[in-house]
Amino acid sequence: MSKTIRTPWYDKTIEALQLAGMSGSTQEAYARVVRKIIGHYGKDPRQITEEELQEYFLFRRNVTEWSPSTLKICYCGLKFFFINVLRRDWHFFNILKAQLEKRLPCVLSREEVIHILQQVKTFHNYNCLTTIYSCGLRLQEGLFLQVSDIDSHRMLIHVHRGKGAKERFVPFPGKTLYRRIYIRSLQYSGFL
Repeated sequence: MSKTIRTPWYDKTIEALQLAGMSGSTQEAYARVVRKIIGHYGKDPRQITEEELQEYFLFRRNVTEWSPSTLKICYCGLKFFFINVLRRDWHFFNILKAQLEKRLPCVLSREEVIHILQQVKTFHNYNCLTTIYSCGLRLQEGLFLQVSDIDSHRMLIHVHRGKGAKERFVPFPGKTLYRRIYIRSLQYSGFL
């Protein structure tokens, strides 16, 4: 975690987000949004009017040209702050919508994947990346994957730290089973 300037509003925002059960990364993103609007207007957030909030969103959308995903974080963070911390339920929040991006995911061909994996020199890293790719894991899920999470009898991987702190099981492809056997032969206990 990076160093953050602590203000009373930062602390109140973090406390409200923790009570709402938001993850640490969401807490940081929403608190950053609150800091940005306070810095933009240079005044106590209780003095920011509904019109100023509307101007701020239009400024971020049209002048600084924030991406739709960044704008969505901004919308959600400020809506949470003004409704739950400052207790302001303005009409503006009912009409506020973030434009959704409609992009197709980048899908690599089999040859491109093989070429990328061939560039990985250490077997440990190769093993980890191949397991992440072949099982369709998110990077963070793969980084916290442990050998004990792999059930070779049922051919499943138990993901403990998934998105939104949710647990799930994912299928474990048979071709990657040899990696688990290799790891056990090294008597490696811990993370993949």
